Amino acid sequence: MKPSELPDYAARNRAFWSADDRNQEEWGRRQWTTEEIRWGVFGVSEDDIQVLPGLYGTDVIDLGCGTAYFSAWLARRGARVVGVDVSLVQLERARAFQREFELEFPLIEANAEAVPLPSASFDLAISEYGASIWCDPYRWIPEAKRLLRPTGRLVFLRNSTLLVLCSDDQGQVGEKLVRPQAGLHRFDWADNSGESSEFHLSHGDWIDLLRETGFEVERLVELYAPEGASTHPYWDGVGVEWASRWPAEEIWVVRKP
Repeated sequence: MKPSELPDYAARNRAFWSADDRNQEEWGRRQWTTEEIRWGVFGVSEDDIQVLPGLYGTDVIDLGCGTAYFSAWLARRGARVVGVDVSLVQLERARAFQREFELEFPLIEANAEAVPLPSASFDLAISEYGASIWCDPYRWIPEAKRLLRPTGRLVFLRNSTLLVLCSDDQGQVGEKLVRPQAGLHRFDWADNSGESSEFHLSHGDWIDLLRETGFEVERLVELYAPEGASTHPYWDGVGVEWASRWPAEEIWVVRKP
């Protein structure tokens, strides 16, 4: 896939995740080794929040799979998983883990806003810090709906809107609002690791987008750092103390009628 075939932000993000190792191999192997499904930077247990439907025998697409550890968790529970990511480097890491852990499933290099697969192919679409923040929601949400069968669900985790509003331009969260909520959409970042683009909406805009796309909103789960949690090994923009008092992340569960 050539950069010219991608939106500018997707090309930026592919370059960012392809060039910046960010301890992905170490972190990915740790996640592949873990048996329990855990969400987000503080590892909230799926057993505690129960946002995923039954998985055995279902067709699942992981939009922005990275090293595909979440795909692996689902595959071990009997799902037929396809992982999609725009970074070939990330997919090569995922394939190396597949060989190491002897667990294979298809991996496709593609922008999650335009997946080269037939419509109505999946029962579940997921994104845990993949398409959910790195793709334009006005493009990837309709694409997720296209890929789902009737009654299929989309489950995605993102930074909470509150965290975004309380985070400065260096990505460090504080205890006061530092940016306006009006007009939330695209954020372009540049630091020592490179340039990247994220997308964040207000809750009202999320609900409008999901409903206008044709989804029914079933749940919005706000995640707090659980007891015994520790700060993420390479993403330290928010610490346990802050995330124990305010939700740092949120999971949306929506259904295609």
